[in-house]
Amino acid sequence: MLAVTEAFSDTAIVLSIAAVVAFLAVRAKQPLIVAFIAVGILVGPSVLGLVDGSESTALLAEIGIAVLLFLVGLKLDVQLVKNTGKVALYTGLGQVFFTSVVGFGLSLLLGMSVTVAMYVAVALTFSSTIIIVKLLSDKRELDKLHGRIALGFLIVQDIVVVLAMLVLSSLGAESDSSLGVEIGKLILTGSGLVVGLWVLMKWVLPKVMVLVAASQELLIVSAIAWAVAIAALSDWVNFSVEVGAFLAGFALASTPYRESIASSLSGLRDFLLLFFFIELGSQIDFSLIGSQVPAALVLSVFVLVGNPLIVLVIMGLMRYSRRVSFMAGLAVAQISEFSLILIALARDLGHVENESVGLVTLVGLITIGTSTYMIIYSDWIFSRISPLLGIFERKESLIVDTSENRDAFDVIVFGYGRFGRHLVEHLARADHKVLVIDWDPYGAISFDDDKVAQNVTLWFGDADDPEFPGTLPLEGVKWIVSTIARSDVSMTLARSLRRWGATGTIAVTALSISDCERLSVGIAEGCIDLVLQPFDDAADDAIAAIMGHN
Repeated sequence: MLAVTEAFSDTAIVLSIAAVVAFLAVRAKQPLIVAFIAVGILVGPSVLGLVDGSESTALLAEIGIAVLLFLVGLKLDVQLVKNTGKVALYTGLGQVFFTSVVGFGLSLLLGMSVTVAMYVAVALTFSSTIIIVKLLSDKRELDKLHGRIALGFLIVQDIVVVLAMLVLSSLGAESDSSLGVEIGKLILTGSGLVVGLWVLMKWVLPKVMVLVAASQELLIVSAIAWAVAIAALSDWVNFSVEVGAFLAGFALASTPYRESIASSLSGLRDFLLLFFFIELGSQIDFSLIGSQVPAALVLSVFVLVGNPLIVLVIMGLMRYSRRVSFMAGLAVAQISEFSLILIALARDLGHVENESVGLVTLVGLITIGTSTYMIIYSDWIFSRISPLLGIFERKESLIVDTSENRDAFDVIVFGYGRFGRHLVEHLARADHKVLVIDWDPYGAISFDDDKVAQNVTLWFGDADDPEFPGTLPLEGVKWIVSTIARSDVSMTLARSLRRWGATGTIAVTALSISDCERLSVGIAEGCIDLVLQPFDDAADDAIAAIMGHN
């Protein structure tokens, strides 16, 4: 009982320290991952000695990783990867391949063994989906072109890291059999696990979820029980707990309850991951830190500079503008919490030593901390280095229309959502030549009317890119309409259009009175001629219809 009381007191102190350090990190605009690793160093044996390999902390850390992988599987949006076209797949896989190859070579040059160099190189390839989503959401850039592309290739990375952990856990399983036999067992066991889950997804889970969803508390408890049970089953058949938790989440991803489960478990995930990062920080051996700093700095510079350059090259070859490529590239300028989990798993399997974990952790602290400020001040950084990035930008625009129809247009419409779709169809039926600009014309635009299809041309583009209007055929265009209901994007677009010589009437869209007030600045400047208010106009039409019906 005394031991339990002492453990409880130590945990209370650790959580109090974590709260204070987390508060300071938030004030410094740093992700909490950095704060929690720092807390681990502070409470570990090297400083305060409050955490020293206790089983309770290790168990909470393991559950935290399982919940994290469960939520990754739960929110795995394959449709987003499809909607961002080839760029998500090519950029995600291309960045992983080139970072692994170059990182492996760098690690060998730094004197690491082949095995350690391989693990370190793989750890350098993954970027933090959690951190990037948080930063882009705070900047309201998640729905912009570069935000969606970044999220697409980060999902590709998540899939790759899960596969890497699957292979790693299978190789780490103790066995006297040959490698070929082990690979055969892995394929058979994995196939059996996947088929079994597919059967449950198809015929069992939908019916069970309807019953447990009657109570929110029961839904959450059932989801956690499902995740832990499949994770334990995966571990029992010589896969890892992490892979099982991921598959458990993926099995529920197609249900209508995934958002409810994900939002309810996000707080639990963050709390439990605190113990993983604390445990990780507490295991850093300070006697080895000094000798690792030079290697950590070299690898950090590679991640901070080399990874974005790889994305710039790949996206440049795919004819994206330098701005979109640069902004998306910043998403890979840090390593991920998965990198730390992967290297820790390699240590537990006896493939690497503690100093390798310390090295990757140092790289994580440096890159996560630095890249956070790079993303926060991305616009300022881009404005300073934009001329240098011209070598990554191809002259040709990324055009969706394959007929190479470069005729003059009457109207240019930005955005093809519900409002934009109705607007374009009415204009096209009235025999106006319409050029539609959308970030995802491959997945979002289709025509049922032959006349509409004949009068509409589709281009791929980002309304928030101030350089993009320079590629448009603005001469002779009578109307330019933005259906994107964001005042900041509308102001950037209108000013850019005027700067690039647009003489037609420019109309933008607002959904609120505050947006109208902000856009009045553009009217005063002369770059905006008209503010459309679809909600107000629809309400007026509805009232007229109701009164007319009476």
